[in-house]
Amino acid sequence: MEITGQIQRIKYNPIFADKDFPEYDISELKRILPGEPKFFLRVDNVNKFAVSRWVSPKRTRSYPYARVYDTLFYTGKRVAVIPIYKDEGKDGDRDFLQWDTISLMSLLGVNVIISYYKNAEKSPRYKDKITRQSFDSEQILYEMKKLVSYQSDALHWNLEQADNIYHTAKKAVESYEKISFETGVKMHSEQKISVKINLFKENKDNFMNMSRKLSKEAQKREFFTTQPKENINIGEKSTITIKNYLGGYYYFTTDEARIINENGNININLVEAKHSSNKKLPSLDDIKDGLLKMILYTNLKKVEIDSDNKDDKKEYAVKPILKLTSAKSGKLSLKQENILNILKEEAALNGFAVEYKGRDSL
Repeated sequence: MEITGQIQRIKYNPIFADKDFPEYDISELKRILPGEPKFFLRVDNVNKFAVSRWVSPKRTRSYPYARVYDTLFYTGKRVAVIPIYKDEGKDGDRDFLQWDTISLMSLLGVNVIISYYKNAEKSPRYKDKITRQSFDSEQILYEMKKLVSYQSDALHWNLEQADNIYHTAKKAVESYEKISFETGVKMHSEQKISVKINLFKENKDNFMNMSRKLSKEAQKREFFTTQPKENINIGEKSTITIKNYLGGYYYFTTDEARIINENGNININLVEAKHSSNKKLPSLDDIKDGLLKMILYTNLKKVEIDSDNKDDKKEYAVKPILKLTSAKSGKLSLKQENILNILKEEAALNGFAVEYKGRDSL
């Protein structure tokens, strides 16, 4: 199925969020950036930001979405610091920032600061690999101070950050050249960098022009890929195209979409699936990652299923579902039961359901 819907505003109460953030003054930013994954930053006597720091631009590494979720309870400005790309050296990985990441942060009202790694150390275990990478704190400090007086919403801020992508990428390339020289570690080839940045810019321009082609291609690639943590046995994987109030399009996939007849009313269930192969319950980070999709799905309006026959077009009521499955059986611990109870409360408060091991246990 190809599903379309609209989001005009986000309304959600993330009671599952970890609200116990350390708080620092902006003068401490350089010291805390390498170690703190999420924190409050006092920018001045009036302004405070809830900040999540991404280790890598790839969302499947170190669960950055879970940390973003934890910042969403804060009603002030929320910030995600994300590297434009991360190169671990020829013996390691290299990940690039994707436009879909910026799109999701914009929908959630999170201001992105696109940054880069400036310093690193040679890995003691591998010949051509670096470790302990640290951001350019001065660049992030500059962007933080700009954000204080920025009056438009996160979408416009993020679009301006995207406009500066070439400059940031150039700084990143120069930094990795310096790191390579100082550590003697060979980095990956630079050839792909300009290609990736051009693709990012094209997707940004397509967003502004409401063109679907490149983003749809990425969406279709994900549509035909089942991830290991998605244990799918009901319904079908489907694409979702979300339109915001400014006419911009965002492209996602849902792990399952089910058409349900409830007392004569035809509804659609949108399912985000999280699976654990070695524990009775998926991890907290996995669950929070899934809750980000619940935030989107619970705010969807004018949901339709694309059809060649215009007469078949109809709006569907949406019931989002967070599906948690496990390869392990047996009774849950008290801590795990408490997690499910808090999820039950959040689900009831925000209008979605939780399924555990394929049954509607909550």
